[in-house]
Amino acid sequence: MSQIEDLLRKELDSGLPEAARFNRALRLLAKHRSLLIQNDLMKKHGTTVQGGPFAGMNFIENSAEGCHIPKLLGCYEQELHPIVASVAQRKYETILNIGSAEGYYAVGFKRLCPDAIVVACDTDPNAQTACKALADRNSVSLDIRGTFAPADFAHYTGRSLVWCDIEGDERTLLNPVLAPQLTKMDIVVELHPSADAPDIRVVPGRFAQTHDIALVWPDLNRMKLPDMFRNFGHLDQLLAVWEWRSTPTPWAIMISKAGVQAAK
Repeated sequence: MSQIEDLLRKELDSGLPEAARFNRALRLLAKHRSLLIQNDLMKKHGTTVQGGPFAGMNFIENSAEGCHIPKLLGCYEQELHPIVASVAQRKYETILNIGSAEGYYAVGFKRLCPDAIVVACDTDPNAQTACKALADRNSVSLDIRGTFAPADFAHYTGRSLVWCDIEGDERTLLNPVLAPQLTKMDIVVELHPSADAPDIRVVPGRFAQTHDIALVWPDLNRMKLPDMFRNFGHLDQLLAVWEWRSTPTPWAIMISKAGVQAAK
């Protein structure tokens, strides 16, 4: 029995309710097929990002966590592409990428905004190592760090962007009571509902008076695949853009009213 068959059998025999067992088994098979598609894609195009705002980036062979193919294709979190495109126009002095993983956004932003200081923060040492390797591969310089606390925002007084994806810990970090400097920063944050904190409005609600706020949700219908996928089956096309998410995770786009006024 192959390893994937063994893992599949364990999921099906786990004793969980039927719906949970089949869901876990389906995710396992889908991830396995995604990795096979990933191998085919890299044989044809290597690790060069094919499209999107970071097209041309020399990416790495595997992401620090989560999906990989959408990053190689350049359709990863496509709902944010208009926001990413606007970052260079806003001329930020500092971009704080908190929850940077392997550095897809940190390196991408540094390539788009070479004059900005880009800080890449991740608590996982392996992610920090991967981020350094990705920065070196693209000949850019990042300030790579581990933990980031609310008090650390006070160190950045120029025009700053916070790009945050920290799996629910945004409720602890993004608190303007603990970090008043946040009221002057633009913030793009992925919101993570959970069983103990299901309300995604908690973090945006803290900035209702100081920021213009919009929620952005993933939209699979916007995604465009490269020509190499034209003859693929529909399931493989879907798996190529699948981002491995278990629950809906919208983004809050919060633009500081103080920054807007200063730009006028």
